[in-house]
Amino acid sequence: MNEDALGEWLRRQAGARPELILGIGHDCAVFRPRRGEDLLLKADQSIEGVHFRYGLSAGAAGERALARALSDIAASGGEPRACLVSLTVSKRNDERWIKGFFRGLLRLARRTGTILAGGDLARADRVYCDAIVLGAVPSGQALRRDGARPGDSLWVSGRLGKSYERRIQPRLELGRKLRGRATACMDVSDGLAIDLHRMCVASAVAAQIERVPVARGSTLDRALYGGDDYELLFTLSAGAQAPPGVTRLGCIVSGKAGEIRFEGRSIRPRGYDHLR
Repeated sequence: MNEDALGEWLRRQAGARPELILGIGHDCAVFRPRRGEDLLLKADQSIEGVHFRYGLSAGAAGERALARALSDIAASGGEPRACLVSLTVSKRNDERWIKGFFRGLLRLARRTGTILAGGDLARADRVYCDAIVLGAVPSGQALRRDGARPGDSLWVSGRLGKSYERRIQPRLELGRKLRGRATACMDVSDGLAIDLHRMCVASAVAAQIERVPVARGSTLDRALYGGDDYELLFTLSAGAQAPPGVTRLGCIVSGKAGEIRFEGRSIRPRGYDHLR
C-alpha cells in the first residue's frame, strides 16, 4: 500500500461533517467554525519508548495518541471538532499495523465527535505520532488554569497513580459541566504535585492538600509524582456544589505562588519533565 492508497482508505474511514469543507486528500483542511464559539488548538506527541512501550497493540497506541490531546480539550471545557494526525512508522510496522493504529484512533474519534481532517505520513526508526486537535467552546467560556483564588475548594475527577498505558478516558463531559462553575481547571498528566504547582503559579496562590485519592494497587508517591493520570484538576468558589463523582483534595490558600502544603509541610513540585 502506498501513501495515496492509505490516504483514500483513511478518507473513507473518517467520514465527514458540515463544518469540514475540505479534509483528507487536499493540501489543507478547511474548517468553518460555528457562530459564537472560540476555537481551541492542542498538539500532543506520542513517541514509542517515551509515551508508550514497543509492543503496545496498534489500536491501543492509536487511541492513546488521540486521547492525550482530547484530555486537554476537556480541561478547557471544550468539545472536539477535528484533528490532524501525523504518523511516522518504522520498518517493523506493516500495513496491518498502520491500519490498526488508525482504527483505534478513529474509534475514539467517533465516540467523541472528532473528525479526522488530515495529517502526514513518514518513515523513520521508531513510531512517532503528533495529534493536533481542534476544539470549540462558547465564546468567553473556556476554562483556564489562572483563576484559582484563596478560599476556593480543590477537586480532582478520579483516583491518581493509575497504571501506565491503561486506556485513557478524556473527561470531556465533566469539562463541559465545569464551564461557568470552575474558577480554574487543567488536566493532571505530569503528576499532581507539579501540575497543581503550575496552576498555583498561574493563579498566584498556594494550595493546601488534605487528602490524595490513590488508585487501587498504587502508592501515595506514585499518585503525587507519577503522572499519566489524565484526570481533571479544578477549583470551585467557596460554597459551590461540585459535580457528582469527583473528589475534594483540599483548598486554595494565600501564600507563595506555587507552594503546595501536605501533611504539615511544603512538598516539592516533582513530576514528569521531558527536559529534566
